[in-house]
Amino acid sequence: MLTLALVLAGGAALDGRTPPEAASAQPAAAAPPAPAMPHGAEVKRRFDEAVVMLHAGQHEHALVALHRVLALAPTMPEAHVNMGFALLGLNRAQQARDFFDSAIALQPQQANAYYGLALAWEAAGDLAMATGAMRSYLHLARDERPQHLRRARAALWEWEQARASAPPASALAPEAGR
Repeated sequence: MLTLALVLAGGAALDGRTPPEAASAQPAAAAPPAPAMPHGAEVKRRFDEAVVMLHAGQHEHALVALHRVLALAPTMPEAHVNMGFALLGLNRAQQARDFFDSAIALQPQQANAYYGLALAWEAAGDLAMATGAMRSYLHLARDERPQHLRRARAALWEWEQARASAPPASALAPEAGR
């Protein structure tokens, strides 16, 4: 006990502080532990599990894990993005768009949120919105893997070609007065 009290007192003296009066009686109270991020370990574990499940195509299980992540860390943009991809895998494009949009609202530079948003707009049949989102992704995706960039450019080219060859919207509308 005496050695511990001397070490604590010496450390406090070197730090320029006076040692607490109770240091010799209760060494544990001399320095409270640094507060840990609440639920930080669980958030990381659940997030990592969700990523593995997404890669394995287990979208429903990823959804459950990501719900827990978002309950614990609602402002984590990566969780919103992955929730969007899980929902895309379940063919729920509208809900996926909502999560990609919320990720972008939390972190406007979140490149993969724009990629997912583009896929969600494509699933909804809106190639103009898909094209805009994919252009945003390519603008922000400086450190992405080359295969992701190739896929993005190929999708963008395909959507632009489809839009160029589509008849104008006015040609699709029925004539008035008929």
